Amino acid sequence: MHRKLSIVIVGAALALSSTPTLAQFKPSKPIEVIVHTGPGGGADVLARFIAQAVEKEKLAPVRMQVVNKTGGNGVTAMNYVVEKKGDTHAIAIFTGNWITNPLTQAEAKATIKDMTPIVRLVLEPALIAVKADSPLKTLKDFIDAAKKNPGQMKQSGGSITSRDNVIRQLLMKETGANWAFISFPGGGEHIAAVLAGHVNMMVIEPQEAGEHIRGGNMRVIAQVTDKRLSAYPNVPTLKEAGFNVPVVPQVRGVVAPPGMPADAVAYYEDLFARLVKTESWKKYLEDNQFEDGFQRSAELSKFFDQFSDRMRELLKEVGAKVVR
Repeated sequence: MHRKLSIVIVGAALALSSTPTLAQFKPSKPIEVIVHTGPGGGADVLARFIAQAVEKEKLAPVRMQVVNKTGGNGVTAMNYVVEKKGDTHAIAIFTGNWITNPLTQAEAKATIKDMTPIVRLVLEPALIAVKADSPLKTLKDFIDAAKKNPGQMKQSGGSITSRDNVIRQLLMKETGANWAFISFPGGGEHIAAVLAGHVNMMVIEPQEAGEHIRGGNMRVIAQVTDKRLSAYPNVPTLKEAGFNVPVVPQVRGVVAPPGMPADAVAYYEDLFARLVKTESWKKYLEDNQFEDGFQRSAELSKFFDQFSDRMRELLKEVGAKVVR
């Protein structure tokens, strides 16, 4: 009996020792961080901060390298990510545009659901800003000017499905005013258009606007928020300014190419979970008036569906043709 038991135990031990240990992914070369904007755009600024913070906090054994893939209002970057199927050394910063653009573009080959969700990082408020010396002191001033001169006032922004344009469409529907939307491929370009006086106003994230506002080159006339941000206590929200339109969310986070192995997903998920606990990250959120929106991979996958549903309804509400 004891001999049989010994044989069973030895056999089990041999079986366990012969079972291969699950591989644990660890990056062995620089990690590409893909963004769809040029230098100065919101995704680019976030990506470069992440790369610097990861290096400063010694969270990864290799450096992160930001790769700008501009064009097609995000289409170029999204296609690039999808084409890197299975690549364990590439991640991308997604924004709400990556979710909404395919909703109105039948020809779009890549969607956010084709990619591997990693983490959601932040939810961003927005500001409505004008050049510092603009005669427009309030959002009502801009709306009144647009009513007086239909189609003559101009707003700079990103793609036609971006939050910039959705807010424009909601405001035009609410007020009966009408103004032009000038689309630019990069954040730096649509800021430059305001600063140069080529357009009258823009919807912009605090992260992008902060330097120009602090430098006295840009002025905030309204906030696309539920409550006033601490950095702008004297600027009214849309509702306080008398405009009953929904606060359109902006979201940023990280996705990876399709088919990323589970151990690599776990590695990046853990990397960002450690990043958001650092003092560097907490200060970054505070400095840029961001809301902590951290979600892990499984939660993010569900969020993509929920956000798509909400934006689909908003786009329909403003008259956009939705194809998905």
